[in-house]
Amino acid sequence: ADFVLVWESTPWEPSGQQESSGNKDVQETPATIHRTWRKNFLDKLHASGIHMEKHVTRAEKKVVHYLLLSAPWSVLCYYAEELQLRVPLQALPRQTSNWSASMLRWLGIPNLMAQEVPNLPLDYYTCPFKANKLQWFLGSDEQDTFFSTTQRHQILYEILATTQYGHSREREVGVDRLLSEKVFTAAFPLHEARPHPSNLSQRQVLFQYWASWGKWSKYQPLDHIRKYFGEKVAFYFAWLGFYTGWLLPAAVVGVVVFIVGIFLTFNDVPSQEICSSEEQYWMCPLCKTCPYWQLSKICGMFMAGRLFDHGGTIFFSIFMSLWAVLFLEFWKRTNASLAHRWDCSEFEDIEERPRPQFTTTAPTTTTNPVTGAEEPHFPRRSRLYRVVAGSAVIIIAVVVMFLVSIILYRAVVAILLSSSGYFWFVASASLIASITGSVVNLIFILILSKIYISLAHFLTKWAEMHRTQTKYEDAFTFKVFIFQFVTFYSSPVYIAFFKGKFVGYPGNYQSFLGVHNEECGPGGCFIELAQELLVIMVGKQIINNVQEVAVPKLKSWWHKNKLLSSKKAGKERDSGLVEQAPWVMDHQLLVFEGLFDEYLEMVLQFGFITIFVVACPLAPLFALLNNWVEIRLDAHKFVCDYRRPVAERAQGIGIWFSILEAIAHLAIISNVCWAGGEVGRGLGAVSRSLEVFGHCGMLKAVTAAFRSPRYREFRDQEGNLTLTYWQLLAIRLGFVIVFEHVVFFTGRVIAWLVPDIPESVEVKVKRERYLAKEALAENKV
Repeated sequence: ADFVLVWESTPWEPSGQQESSGNKDVQETPATIHRTWRKNFLDKLHASGIHMEKHVTRAEKKVVHYLLLSAPWSVLCYYAEELQLRVPLQALPRQTSNWSASMLRWLGIPNLMAQEVPNLPLDYYTCPFKANKLQWFLGSDEQDTFFSTTQRHQILYEILATTQYGHSREREVGVDRLLSEKVFTAAFPLHEARPHPSNLSQRQVLFQYWASWGKWSKYQPLDHIRKYFGEKVAFYFAWLGFYTGWLLPAAVVGVVVFIVGIFLTFNDVPSQEICSSEEQYWMCPLCKTCPYWQLSKICGMFMAGRLFDHGGTIFFSIFMSLWAVLFLEFWKRTNASLAHRWDCSEFEDIEERPRPQFTTTAPTTTTNPVTGAEEPHFPRRSRLYRVVAGSAVIIIAVVVMFLVSIILYRAVVAILLSSSGYFWFVASASLIASITGSVVNLIFILILSKIYISLAHFLTKWAEMHRTQTKYEDAFTFKVFIFQFVTFYSSPVYIAFFKGKFVGYPGNYQSFLGVHNEECGPGGCFIELAQELLVIMVGKQIINNVQEVAVPKLKSWWHKNKLLSSKKAGKERDSGLVEQAPWVMDHQLLVFEGLFDEYLEMVLQFGFITIFVVACPLAPLFALLNNWVEIRLDAHKFVCDYRRPVAERAQGIGIWFSILEAIAHLAIISNVCWAGGEVGRGLGAVSRSLEVFGHCGMLKAVTAAFRSPRYREFRDQEGNLTLTYWQLLAIRLGFVIVFEHVVFFTGRVIAWLVPDIPESVEVKVKRERYLAKEALAENKV
């Protein structure tokens, strides 16, 4: 058996075959409708040639039905041609495509990451299956093994997803609708059975050589993952491993920059001036009710900020901008190599079929301009109206309220602390507001993200009606990522680029909604941004990892306990044997819910370590450590905790690559701005940036005891910006323009020098097309 359908009933519930249809006056109940749907669905499966084998486990209050499905050879051949599944033509010699292995071999350095994994899948030249050309395919005489396990799963799922059990106008089609209506409780492919010690199964190989914590430093067996879980899952782990490997040089450079910052802090001219000024500089109050304060009081806070804010950040910003560009260009090459090796390089353009849900729910039909056949169609204008309406609801109801509440929270807390009268609270008001605001921000994100994902699912299904699964997933991914991008990055962007920029000056402070605009603490905004990144990025990583360890275990324990407790209540003699059946054990595992959350976590992390990395050079190191753990956690979930997912084909990581490219462009702009600001800060001592500001906009009697109170800005006594300010602005703007052009030009040169498809892959593609043409030629000699 390859697939399992599961449903539950009560011992006194009549079966579908015994359902009385004679009494038509009895009103149909939901249970009766469900039994009718189930009977119709199973009858249609039987009529299509599917082999069925039924098993039942009985308890005192519940009966669990397991229906094992398998497809005969004739059905497999028909749907393999319909789905354009690719089958082998000729075996290929195995060639490694790991860039780090090739580099280490070229340098003559032993590769400690390599491992010998048994049962390595073979590589083949392939082409789409044709039943009338069966004799030309490799292994066609072995009907039991000709189609791979994942291909049989794909065929059975296609049959289940397109089988009609009611009226098509009511969208009563497919097993997914039956699962949502609770007609079936589960539908899943079977995991491989427990292996013998002398012959490891694919699942056991993955457990020992991939999901084991002892293999944290070894390459992932990607071909084994693809053979067992399909291309979509394999591409995720291939990208995650590639990304983690590229984090290593970024982490090393980040640590070096941080260590350099420690040494520079003790020789930093602005830090020395501030710490040695004692009572030389009295500063204007930070608000109307705040006291005057000495600049020397912020010595420790200012030095802590200089750990992250020093000349080395200019180099690091350039490095990370080029790192992001190089990473994406080389991933393109790796993606192309894997897509060809896994026979999916033309999947999205040629081979992908329409979604069954789209075929049954599209409101109109239209003539295909190529084939002339009538096909389901959803008008673009109707889709546009629905997208605009849904987006307006999302933006107004969630994002704006969220942003305003967080900004106002920070401002109100800062004002309350500033007016307390205690210098420590006054000096640290912005810092305390920022820390607590970060925590509140993280809580908001975790709560609202669950709500928004459900809303995005509804809008994508109802509003957009995409033709293929790839387009549907891309649309859903884009919606949720925009929300997550705004919620996760709004607070760091606010601190980095807006906080303290619209405060005003003594005697003319500005406000928003009646609340005094928040400004940076005496030590500057850099230290606040660093702590914001640590709270959101590292805090989310810790929470996610704890969830990934604890939640699957708790869910699995609860599910198993519920199933086993119901079975223990039964008095069946063979209950012990039934519990050991593979389909029963797989039923106790968790439902696989897709790769969206896994991708989202990593892409948001990529944004943090590229857009805001200058504020925290240690961010790539934290990301590297997290990803080493993440790979093994995810591997263990797939092998041990999840039911086996239906193998899905994919041509790459989908829209996530376009999102990564957009983030890389934003990172270049962000790093340019940071570097420009650092150039401005490095052009003068502290004394040059402190203007004497008379009575600070307050009564002269109040300021009589203070000599020449100062304000940290380039303004004259009237509050106008001085010539020095405009000179620094011109220097910063010139640097930004030059830096931006140099980085983007370098990125374009790299993209031109590094071809998207390696030459070796292009040769293999041409060879494969030639073999396919020969094998499928009509006039074969």
